[in-house]
Amino acid sequence: MKTINTTRIDLNLLVVFEAIYTEGSVTRASSRLNLTQPAISHALARLRTLFDDPLFTRQGHAMVPTAMARSIIEPIATSLRTLDGTLSRASAFDPGKAQRTLAIGLPGGDEAMFLPALLRRVLTASCIDLVVVPFDRGQLESRLASGKMDMALDGPWSHSPNVLRQPLATERLVVMARRDHPEVGNGMDMGTYLRQQHILVTSARQGATLLDAELNRLGMQRRIRLRCQDYLAAGQIVAETDLILTLPAARRPDHIDGAFDNRIVPAPAELPLAEKEICLYWHASADGDPANRWIREQLRQVFSGATAPVA
Repeated sequence: MKTINTTRIDLNLLVVFEAIYTEGSVTRASSRLNLTQPAISHALARLRTLFDDPLFTRQGHAMVPTAMARSIIEPIATSLRTLDGTLSRASAFDPGKAQRTLAIGLPGGDEAMFLPALLRRVLTASCIDLVVVPFDRGQLESRLASGKMDMALDGPWSHSPNVLRQPLATERLVVMARRDHPEVGNGMDMGTYLRQQHILVTSARQGATLLDAELNRLGMQRRIRLRCQDYLAAGQIVAETDLILTLPAARRPDHIDGAFDNRIVPAPAELPLAEKEICLYWHASADGDPANRWIREQLRQVFSGATAPVA
């Protein structure tokens, strides 16, 4: 890449670059930035000249980033978010007036666990809009750095120092089975648990969960017959089959219990990781952003069981 004189870079070009990269489309980038498509195309032409690289290639309706674009998106997005946070802090933050959209990354199926409580708080006290997005655990850091996610909820995984983490809750695991399941009474031992066929609620199409990785480490394995992304669907399948579902007790949606007459029993005492820790993640560049910080506090309050929104 040729040497670039940073004093001659138009900051707006970097904003356009980040929008095209995040949205994957000139049309969506123009809508997000409230600019015309010709203006976005003109900015992209200047960016291509600036970096001496196509940056994006069109494949159907998508703009696919080149290797050059992928190599520069993280520092550019981080710098833009740091600048945005600095400018936001320069003026008083009022959640009731802030016009922002924040993206929260969630493992599959967890929307029903806490979104109603979070939305009651956000709708009552702010003008902030929320977008819930699934994510691959291996992409958590890059998505936070690029701004595709503003924060995420997941188990306790290790990441670089650029990803900040705070535990929100520790949840005891329970097992859901149909009321007349032939092998599940008021509880089950480990042998019975491992003999069953299981449902796993997850957004990942493949790969072991933390629980399954720990079972494998101990020389044990459970048979996952179904992966799905919704606890309500899983609850219905449990009610109509002999499949069982392992899930956190504290955040079990009430509507699952109300819709199906399933049995809930404690997970086997010998089950590794019988208590599941839920953590909140965000990028260091967003640590001081007032809107991001406000939503993080709402999430902490939701998991602590508080009812009133935090100003």
